[in-house]
Amino acid sequence: MPNFPSSPPARPALFWLAALVLLVTAAVLLRDVLLPFVAGLALAYLLDPLVNQLERLGIYRGAATLLILVAFFAGAILLLLLALPVITAEITILIEKLPGYVKGLQALAVDPSHPSISKAIGVGIEEAERSSGELASLGAGWLSEFLRTLWSDGRMLLSIFSLLVVTPIITAYLVYDWNRIIATLDRLIPTAHADTVRALVREIDSTVAGFLRGQATICLILGIFYALALRALGLNHGLLIGAFSGLLGFVPYFGSLTGLLLSLGVAIAQFGLSWTPILLVLGIFLVGQSLSDYVLAPYFVGNKVHLNPVWLMFALFSFGYLFGFVGLLIAVPLAASIGVLVRFALRQQPASAVDCEVEETLEAGVDLGKTLGERPAPRRPRTSAT
Repeated sequence: MPNFPSSPPARPALFWLAALVLLVTAAVLLRDVLLPFVAGLALAYLLDPLVNQLERLGIYRGAATLLILVAFFAGAILLLLLALPVITAEITILIEKLPGYVKGLQALAVDPSHPSISKAIGVGIEEAERSSGELASLGAGWLSEFLRTLWSDGRMLLSIFSLLVVTPIITAYLVYDWNRIIATLDRLIPTAHADTVRALVREIDSTVAGFLRGQATICLILGIFYALALRALGLNHGLLIGAFSGLLGFVPYFGSLTGLLLSLGVAIAQFGLSWTPILLVLGIFLVGQSLSDYVLAPYFVGNKVHLNPVWLMFALFSFGYLFGFVGLLIAVPLAASIGVLVRFALRQQPASAVDCEVEETLEAGVDLGKTLGERPAPRRPRTSAT
């Protein structure tokens, strides 16, 4: 009785495909309540290495988890309390100086020495004057509508409550059981593919951790540099623009470009069409971006993090549009995971094609001698007749 090769069962592939479809469907349906869980998962991923370090020093994991969480949330609250007065003061100064900015732009709009700039600014001034009368009523209406929605819509109150109260609890549970969760997921991996899956997960973890750690450090350094440089230049709201540029610097080039445009607008409104502050602003952001590209990024991020800025911006905008703030939290891990899987598939494709061709040739029992054609028999040398 001939032995036919048994085909591998399709149940694991169908199971994982169905699980993926159910997971995506649940994420879409429950996206309004996922924020505290995703935020807790992100914090647990970031804080688990610190807890592991304390556990290696002999501290019980529960005590280490409590210590790290208390230190983290106390630092976050302290930072918020220190930054909130500065931000409030900058916004107050902006509101106070806004009429002066408008008058300066009006002066540029009627300046005959710059006709093209005057025409462009004149259109903006007309729109500003047309809407200035409606600004106060619009702001009051928006505030009343926001308060009414906040009071009547229970989902918003639930989201705020869950973000402030439920997220620390979820983070604590996840950090405490993180190693146990990882071990359980590792046991679910099929034995035949365990080495490949573990290698891919390690590469994804290295990419995400390296990018988050390195880019966060770069954002902090650039934010401090831009804030101090713009403040030293004497630019109004330099601290606010610098901090905002550093925060948006999480996406490469996006923060510097946004800060440059804001700084140029404030410089023109503050100093007029004077080339010295405009060139100084350009120089500050050119130096900052060059410092990021040629000094900070090679040192803090390195060449092991393969996250293209265009792909990262597409992921942030796409997942942010689909899932809101939750999408922004999961954009970087998903972008890194998709990138690692695509590179793995591209590396495996040539080898898989060759292996399949050789396997089909061997299974068909093709004779290479017949395939290549029979070689002609060697000619015997002629012997001369005696």
